[in-house]
Amino acid sequence: MNHSETRIRTLVFSPAIRIFHWLRALTILVLVITGFYIAWPFLVAPESTDVLVQGWIRFAHLICGFILTAVTLARFYLYFFSRSDIERRSFRDVMSIKSWITQLKSYIWMGHLHKAGVYGPLQFVTYVAISFVSLVICITGLVLYANVYHEGLGGMLWSSAAWITAQMGGLAQVRIWHHYLTWAFVIFVVIHVYMAVWSGIRFKHNSVDSIVSGYDYPKPDSHH
Repeated sequence: MNHSETRIRTLVFSPAIRIFHWLRALTILVLVITGFYIAWPFLVAPESTDVLVQGWIRFAHLICGFILTAVTLARFYLYFFSRSDIERRSFRDVMSIKSWITQLKSYIWMGHLHKAGVYGPLQFVTYVAISFVSLVICITGLVLYANVYHEGLGGMLWSSAAWITAQMGGLAQVRIWHHYLTWAFVIFVVIHVYMAVWSGIRFKHNSVDSIVSGYDYPKPDSHH
């Protein structure tokens, strides 16, 4: 094999990161589908007191919402405290104008990626942004939950939820922002999947299989 084509098998994503990634992907899919149905319940339940379509869909939405909240908090923790610093190293490229130029040029087929960590600067900023979107959508979801369920966890969250509701201008505004942020997720997922596939084709690494196996295959001169 030509030396220029030699690839180095490198572990980039730990099992925890991979599990949380796919768990978050699954919960987002369920949350988007059930969320739109809750907003527009177009199915008609059969004429039976034993079947409650809207109730089961709301239940799935709540369960996945709690899972997404837990995963979001866990991912913030892993970023700051994981033994592997491969994600934290990506912040160096964010502060480097040269790294921004390199990544943007690579997207128009001029040159290749050279990264300090696992993400390029544009990827890093995008992932940080969607992580905060996830955090806010979880908070607004918990506020909506506390306004419906007044016992147990809802009761514990009630004081905080009431304050957030007031700060956002009322419960209707909370629902509107929750809806808008859902669209942010939808748009992000479409672009994210496209770019992950495109990156694998364009660079022969940084592809979808990395988040499945955990391993990437950069050339020896790539910076990781």
